[in-house]
Amino acid sequence: MSDYTTDHAQEGPKKGKNSFNLRINLFFFSTFIIFCVIIIRLAILQFVEGPTLTEKESSNIVKDVPLPPVRGTIYDASGVKLAYSTPTQSLYLTLMKDYSEKNGKKNRPEAEKMAEDLLEVFNKYGDPNGEKMTKQDIIDAMDLDYKKYSGYSPRRIKMDLSNEEIAYFSEHKSDFPGIAIEEESIRHYDPDTVAVQTIGYIRTFKGSKTLTKYKTIDEKQRSGDAQTDPGLIYTEPEFVGYDGLELMYQDDLRGKNGYKKVPIDPRNMPEGVEDIVPPEKGHNIYSTINKEVQLQTEQAITEQLSWLHSHPVSGKLHPNATTGFAVAMEVKTGNIVAMASMPDYDTNVWQSGSISPENWDKIQNIYQNGTIRSFNPGKSGSHPESVVLLGSTMKPLSVLIGLKEGLIRTNTYYNDTGAAYFGKEGHQTRVQNSQGHVYGGMDPARAIEKSSNAFMVDEIGKKLYEKYGSKAIQVWDSYMTSFGLGVSTGSGLPGEWEGRKEYMDVKAAGSAQAAMAYASFGQQGKYTTLQLAQYAAMLANEGKRLKPQLVSKITDDKGNILKTFKPEVLNTVNFSQSYWDEIKRGMKSDVSSFEGFPYSFARKTGTSTQSVGGKLIDNGVFIAFAPKENPVLAIAVMIPEGGFGSQSAAPIARKIFDAYDEVYGLDGVPKGKKETTDGQSNP
Repeated sequence: MSDYTTDHAQEGPKKGKNSFNLRINLFFFSTFIIFCVIIIRLAILQFVEGPTLTEKESSNIVKDVPLPPVRGTIYDASGVKLAYSTPTQSLYLTLMKDYSEKNGKKNRPEAEKMAEDLLEVFNKYGDPNGEKMTKQDIIDAMDLDYKKYSGYSPRRIKMDLSNEEIAYFSEHKSDFPGIAIEEESIRHYDPDTVAVQTIGYIRTFKGSKTLTKYKTIDEKQRSGDAQTDPGLIYTEPEFVGYDGLELMYQDDLRGKNGYKKVPIDPRNMPEGVEDIVPPEKGHNIYSTINKEVQLQTEQAITEQLSWLHSHPVSGKLHPNATTGFAVAMEVKTGNIVAMASMPDYDTNVWQSGSISPENWDKIQNIYQNGTIRSFNPGKSGSHPESVVLLGSTMKPLSVLIGLKEGLIRTNTYYNDTGAAYFGKEGHQTRVQNSQGHVYGGMDPARAIEKSSNAFMVDEIGKKLYEKYGSKAIQVWDSYMTSFGLGVSTGSGLPGEWEGRKEYMDVKAAGSAQAAMAYASFGQQGKYTTLQLAQYAAMLANEGKRLKPQLVSKITDDKGNILKTFKPEVLNTVNFSQSYWDEIKRGMKSDVSSFEGFPYSFARKTGTSTQSVGGKLIDNGVFIAFAPKENPVLAIAVMIPEGGFGSQSAAPIARKIFDAYDEVYGLDGVPKGKKETTDGQSNP
């Protein structure tokens, strides 16, 4: 075997090794160059281009700045506007610099100067009869320290600009950096003051957070758990419903905000506008209140209060009868055609979302709805509130309870001696009829007609206690509840009071038997006028408790119907027809004010006596429904400190029936206004 090899074979491995080393060196060199380039580029990004890129990144933040919508209209049942909004021009200011005490103090003099210049324009070109602003008012509105708004948010400086102000600011925009004239709406209420406490009023969102609804919204927005739709975000200066239908239907009436998409720089300041989404107008509400019937109801109460000051009732004048409340409710539909709490006031005092101290002093004791709430009348001394005891208007229900519980029969005979007694032998309490009347023999219907307290105590209150003992209170309460007394009527009106069940306070009454005795003739429960009207309607329709309806339909701004409201039965009681016939036979109290009334009608007067400030006060109460055979309308009236209900409250109900007959017809045929001898129409 030969060891011989050629020269080429001996040089091959050496040459391959050199080539491999070259490639390795090139790779490491290239890697080194690439890393150098990356490091240099990172350095440039960090120290040269960094601030610019950061600013650009911040500029990519876009905020939605709300544009307020036009609030929907509230109409009466015939289509008359009771609350509506009209366009108005407002001056807004968007801060273009930081003027805060913390970071922009050096710029503060510019803001002060702008405020002075704005004030000069307002004084020169503003409405001379409008509310005057001060320099401090303007600075407060500018919110220089961002207490109310973010830097990019426009601040409302002044609403309802005059034409001269609009023209001036349009021509001198460059003199006021950041100003803009925006179209908003201003709320108006019918100057005839139609059911003002029922319609309600508006305030700013900022000033409404004491209400649970707005407090909850504000908390969610602050926590970030708010609506994702920018059109549903609430802003501090926007107007919201604060009471009545304005609050009850806030979500429908409000509509949706529009908004401007505004890019924000690192200082949280605006950089122009990218896009605008227009606002959506709120929905319209058609109430069941009829303006004509409502105004005649209000006038009837006002005239009757004046009459009580100059004409004796039960032997004396009633100068303290200064408030009156009435509700008219359709028996078959539950529609409230009139709801009057008098005196009333002009709701336009809330137009700016707040109220002056002078106006507040005038309205603080009358702005609430006395037909659904209990509040002090504001008179000096001790006086009953707006919700009073029902008195004898309770007696039809007492008789129904007695019949249902088998305590009496429709042919029960009772000899009224003028008084009844209850309690332990030797320590009995005496209850007498009004003015000590003695009525002699009677059945349940006559007991209602003559308003016999003695019958109610002996035949209902005492017997119910004998049957159930202390549990009689719970039995009584179950009947009160089923007739809507002491519970919500279901109307949905904000702040509705459920009443005061005084019969539940056995200690105050003295005993369970005493509580039942007093309750049987209407002296152990305070209920609202709306509850009383619902109760009267339930007597009229023989056991169906209807929800009081205050709105008939909701439409969009084009008139398309979005929702309608139909009669709603909350609960039903089943009594024998003979029981209903018995109480209706007895509901024929003497009321001279109904002389010449062309319809048969059922009615019950009431004079509730209560102790206020150590003295006894008589309140006038009245319920009625007509026609008696085919009831259409039920009415309840309360006159605190008015004396006998037959003379203080009944005349008001008569005028309400007449007003309804004119507009709708108690027999289905509207009668129109009656002509007087001089050819003029009677209101």
